[in-house]
Amino acid sequence: MPDVAPAEAVEPRRGGADLTKGPIGRTLLMFSLPILGTNVVQAMSGSINAIWIGQLLGESALTAAANANLVLFILMAVVIGVGVAATILVGQSIGMRNPDLAHRVVGTGATFFLGIAVVLALGGYALTPTILDWMGTPLDARPLAEEYLRIVFAALPFIYFLTFLGMVLRGAGDSRTPFLFMILSAVLDAGLNPLLILGVGPLPAMGIAGSATALLISQGLTIAALLIWVYARKYDLRLTGPNLAYLRPDWSLLKSLIGKGTPMGLQMLVISGSAVVLLSLVNSFGTATSAAYGATAQLWAYLQMPAMAVGAACSTMAAQNVGARLWDRVDGTARAGIWLNVGMTGALVAGLYLVDRAALGLFLPAGSASIDIAVHINRVVSWGFIPFGVMMVLFGVVRSTGAVMPPLIILFIALAVVRLPFAELLMGRWGADAIWWSLILGFVVSMLLTLGYYRYGGWRNARMMEPDAKAAARP
Repeated sequence: MPDVAPAEAVEPRRGGADLTKGPIGRTLLMFSLPILGTNVVQAMSGSINAIWIGQLLGESALTAAANANLVLFILMAVVIGVGVAATILVGQSIGMRNPDLAHRVVGTGATFFLGIAVVLALGGYALTPTILDWMGTPLDARPLAEEYLRIVFAALPFIYFLTFLGMVLRGAGDSRTPFLFMILSAVLDAGLNPLLILGVGPLPAMGIAGSATALLISQGLTIAALLIWVYARKYDLRLTGPNLAYLRPDWSLLKSLIGKGTPMGLQMLVISGSAVVLLSLVNSFGTATSAAYGATAQLWAYLQMPAMAVGAACSTMAAQNVGARLWDRVDGTARAGIWLNVGMTGALVAGLYLVDRAALGLFLPAGSASIDIAVHINRVVSWGFIPFGVMMVLFGVVRSTGAVMPPLIILFIALAVVRLPFAELLMGRWGADAIWWSLILGFVVSMLLTLGYYRYGGWRNARMMEPDAKAAARP
């Protein structure tokens, strides 16, 4: 719990909601739904753009875009933890009724995100050929990947800044505005893709560069529209007048954001690294099994979304209540989040069991042997996303105080110490089933370790800010 002295009581007025009041379950549900919608829109946008590229330009172009998007995923992992830290600090500031601290976080965070984005964009643009060499990009896709990735690097400042704006708005209790502007971005991106790829009317035919340019334009226009919206509606988090001075970084606050954000970013790298190793194990069983696993992974991306959304919502809601020192509501948020996850994820899992063969048939050829394998994989693994969701909810609550290292350690133990060795040791006896059951084991172990830490760990005594940052934040 932060020990910064609260400022005089100032209720959030515009561009946010007070999550320290009202019925916990209903408030959490209504706050979670727009976050879930944002995740769904992002996934659908990526799928639609992949369809445009594959249908209009062919397999080499699709491979090129996939390689470039993997680089973008890694680049997002570099800073996403700092964004989550900013979200939590804004939430705590709202709970403490300390708008000055919220403005400091927004100013320092905005400068950090733009600054690091420009550095990475310039460096990445120059090093694009080297990066593609490291990735082993296929030769036939190499020129297309280079063309696409360089424009993605040019768009990086827009991508980073839009991500940051959405996260701080959610920290203030507003998940609806980021959702609406994500829809705008997705519509612009999907609509511009075929126009710029093929060249329609006065627009030039740009090929795969057109798809990347559509991303750049859609992100830039969405940022402009969002900023106009925030200032026109006089949102409390906007920086005006003397508050513009907060764009000059507060180094003690930035130290706290990076110090707390880095472990949260490393969680994404642990998950992705484990997934890469697991995929190499799957590939050892041949093309049919690999294709089946790839198809089920497409469906699992949607199964994870309720857990990710509820976990993010719990983090914000708990942060506001931590700032307000309402620990009964913090615990209530955890309980409500668990039940909400069980209900939402459980319903999706049950529905998928009924239609999994038809759903998997969307990704696999009719009559393929991979379909039966994929159905088997799904029926073994999919229910594991319920304990995965419990873990995500509790991760969201404990990190709201600044306890960010224990979740990283728990993930490392569950994935690197338990899941991967289990799969490798038993593959000789169980075959590919050892991999599928290792996924279940990883989910259950991570949930049990998280429950243990939530119950007995010292997360309630954690601090989000370093002592020098706390001193600077006192009104």
